[in-house]
Amino acid sequence: MKRRSLLAAAGGSVLTLALAACGGGSTSAPAASAGASSTSAGSSKAGGLITIIVNNPSNPYWAAEGDSAKAAAEALGYKATVAAHRGDTNTESQLVDTAISSGSVALLLDPANADGSVGAVQKAASAGIPVFLINAEINKTGIAKAQLVSNNAQGAALGAQQWAQLVGQDAQYAELLGAPSDNNAATRSNGYKTVLSQYPGLKKVAEQVANWDRTQGHDKMQAMLQANPGVNAVISGNDEMALGAIAALQESGQIGQMKAVGGFDGSPDAVAAIKAGTLSYTVLQPVVTFSKEAVKQADSFLKTGKTGVDAEKQAFDCTLITKDNVDKYTAPFTMSS
Repeated sequence: MKRRSLLAAAGGSVLTLALAACGGGSTSAPAASAGASSTSAGSSKAGGLITIIVNNPSNPYWAAEGDSAKAAAEALGYKATVAAHRGDTNTESQLVDTAISSGSVALLLDPANADGSVGAVQKAASAGIPVFLINAEINKTGIAKAQLVSNNAQGAALGAQQWAQLVGQDAQYAELLGAPSDNNAATRSNGYKTVLSQYPGLKKVAEQVANWDRTQGHDKMQAMLQANPGVNAVISGNDEMALGAIAALQESGQIGQMKAVGGFDGSPDAVAAIKAGTLSYTVLQPVVTFSKEAVKQADSFLKTGKTGVDAEKQAFDCTLITKDNVDKYTAPFTMSS
């Protein structure tokens, strides 16, 4: 009971510090108000083409991002197209050129690189196309009309607290990290560290970058197990890497010695793994929610010249999925209330 109280207290301080570092609060739905952005955009632009550019739709998270945004745009009377840059800034730039030449009235973009995507966003904005960033941020404000992301600091704290409860006071653990070009990777890893560093018996003996990818998660986990046979817990920056790690652990016969394997995303495969008992938990990112919200704000901007919210950067809170509440997972990346 004392350890649970300490975890709860630690989680609260982590959230406060992390949100302060992010420079803003979190929300499950941005508060409606007159936005600071303005333009000469009017109702004449409504009903045009909205271009949506995601990372890699082979990952179910990014597939849901594109599909939900496209459906929301079409429901509002727009045409919508989805393309993928697969983490490559050159491809991203070419896709932005296509969006410009095709007369897009708005661009929804999951940026490939926090620094490297600034030019692509600026190019679209300079061409008169309002840009709405989803899932990941760029390291510059004032170009995009909005940047809508999961509250990664809050989600990381949720996950780390759950992981620590499952692991206990002592463990030798390995961590799988996402792409260094994505600020979300560092935010999650730092969030884990802030919580787990309070437990001196928890020793991180290995870490590898697996770039959000299941195959890389598998291969990097294999390498870490060979170098560190005493590993008995794994924490991961996303579900795909965690699922790859589980496959490696099953192949090596070491899945049974794991105290916990934690993920982050809330993907259908992760939910299935929780039900199967191989994944301990996942942190659900509300990607469907903020993708639809980005379309809503784009529609508002095109019709009124305002997004309808106060802040450019908007964070949406995550939800913990465990074996105890997994049945509330009602559809891809959504939970019932």
